[in-house]
Amino acid sequence: MIHNSQEYDHRHNPLYAARRYCITQIGSLPFRNVDQAIAYSLRHEIPFLPELTALGDAMLNYIKNPGHLSCLEKFKTHEFETVKVQCIGPATLISSGYEENDALLRIYTHIECIVKDLCAQEIILLLDEPSLGYIGFDYERLWAPIFESFPVIRGVHVCGNMQWDRLFDAEIDIISFDASKYDITKYYKDRQGKRIAWGIQRPEDIKDFQPGDLITPPCGLGTKLFTEADAEATLRKLQEAAHKFNKRDG
Repeated sequence: MIHNSQEYDHRHNPLYAARRYCITQIGSLPFRNVDQAIAYSLRHEIPFLPELTALGDAMLNYIKNPGHLSCLEKFKTHEFETVKVQCIGPATLISSGYEENDALLRIYTHIECIVKDLCAQEIILLLDEPSLGYIGFDYERLWAPIFESFPVIRGVHVCGNMQWDRLFDAEIDIISFDASKYDITKYYKDRQGKRIAWGIQRPEDIKDFQPGDLITPPCGLGTKLFTEADAEATLRKLQEAAHKFNKRDG
């Protein structure tokens, strides 16, 4: 079960931040075996729901049949303090040809299936909007009804470049981005309460690590570009970066 906002103010004071946990991932993995993928996820400080693109879990595939993911049922057999889940965002789905109401219903249904019976004290939900900088309509209003429907820590993941100040002004808690390509510290003097998920290739990509921030790869590790050996190397890289910044702040 999930603590509601009256029991725990997880958006402003997340449990994972108090534990100084920061390592998680975007979602997609190169594994073809469900048990192996879940075991890999559980080795992260903040486990994440694996999406196995080799088994049909790519974003535009799973949203055709919301709630059906290769790892979902076995993942739910575990209990979590903090867990991260993700779903394709409405701006991405609409720009892929879906009508707005259909897109929102599919996303709501998918997230509802994920969080139902998910045993966690707090859930981080990231909407995956990889090419948000190319969207020419008001996407912030589309996020609100989704995030309002679930007691989650609200985040958005973007792969490409965009007007970063729009994310700092948005009603979200976490901005997830590719820190190996972009320096968003240029776009804020005050974070406005936002925490940042630093998508890194190396520790030096992290320019302004603060309590409650996350450390992730720049993007997902789908099978077209990554191998299982790459996944292991990625986890080691995240652990090394987390050790560096936790040691500095400790």
